[in-house]
Amino acid sequence: MRRFTSFLAGSMCGALLGAVLALFLAPYSGEDLRQRTRDRLMGLRDEVREAYDARREQLEAELESLRRSRAS
Repeated sequence: MRRFTSFLAGSMCGALLGAVLALFLAPYSGEDLRQRTRDRLMGLRDEVREAYDARREQLEAELESLRRSRAS
């Protein structure tokens, strides 16, 4: 248990140090970085939404097909 706690503490410290270094070494200012991150997240959200909608339509079409074949 002690080894796991030490590993977890080391991982957390490493992650925090990595995040701080990434912010300091980022090639953009704070506002630019936030805007670029926001834009990327919104783009990702839109892609996920489109994939979800396409898959949902596909599954609904398959379900309707199964219902029609069962009713016959």
